[in-house]
Amino acid sequence: MSAIPAFEIGVWNVWIFVIWLLIPFFLGPLGIIPKGREEGSDFTAEFNKMQKIAILSLHVIFPLLIIYSIFVPLRLGTVWFYAGLPIYLLGLTTYIMVFVGFATTPPDELVTKGIYRYSRNPMQLSIFILLVGVGIATSSWVFLLLSAAYMTIPLLWLNAEEQHCLKFYGDAYREYTNKTPRWIGIPKS
Repeated sequence: MSAIPAFEIGVWNVWIFVIWLLIPFFLGPLGIIPKGREEGSDFTAEFNKMQKIAILSLHVIFPLLIIYSIFVPLRLGTVWFYAGLPIYLLGLTTYIMVFVGFATTPPDELVTKGIYRYSRNPMQLSIFILLVGVGIATSSWVFLLLSAAYMTIPLLWLNAEEQHCLKFYGDAYREYTNKTPRWIGIPKS
């Protein structure tokens, strides 16, 4: 990884890898995501001040990641690219599977199919894997730093989100949390 990243505007830049993260923003208004399932739906009303600052920070970092990706060229044929590509593809595949499970479940039902059987937060996990893969593939420490910031912030509101789900789904969600770990690979305590 270089201390100073190369910047070039081009068609074969990193934006090709991160454009998939914009899918929910385009499908929500088209009605493909059921009402009540859009990012930031009513559970954010219950956020405390720190959590509201965290979500505001997320809304700053995400555009920075997208804008930065427009200027970072892909360096095909490098060791970094081939090391990061399989990690990115794993993250992208998982993200698509999570998104399909999320979008195809009616809003009044708890999402427990697909990868949601193994993790209560697979969307955050899949985005993290995807972003780390991109950061490695581009050998960009700036992208990895922005990705780390982007992925750390949701940790501040996961408990509030789970409390909202407990109120909305009741005992079904309590049963789900009792048998499903928050993260894949981390057993329930």
